[in-house]
Amino acid sequence: MTDTADCSPEPDDEELEERADAHLEDVEEGAGCTEIWEHLAEKREE
Repeated sequence: MTDTADCSPEPDDEELEERADAHLEDVEEGAGCTEIWEHLAEKREE
């Protein structure tokens, strides 16, 4: 018998968290809203 979970595995919570904030890798830890907004705006311009 085949387990359906093996056919289409879903990412675990840790993998989802990594991808959800991957676009913020270049932002310094402890940055505030303004720094994050500026970083996102710069990435959009590129």
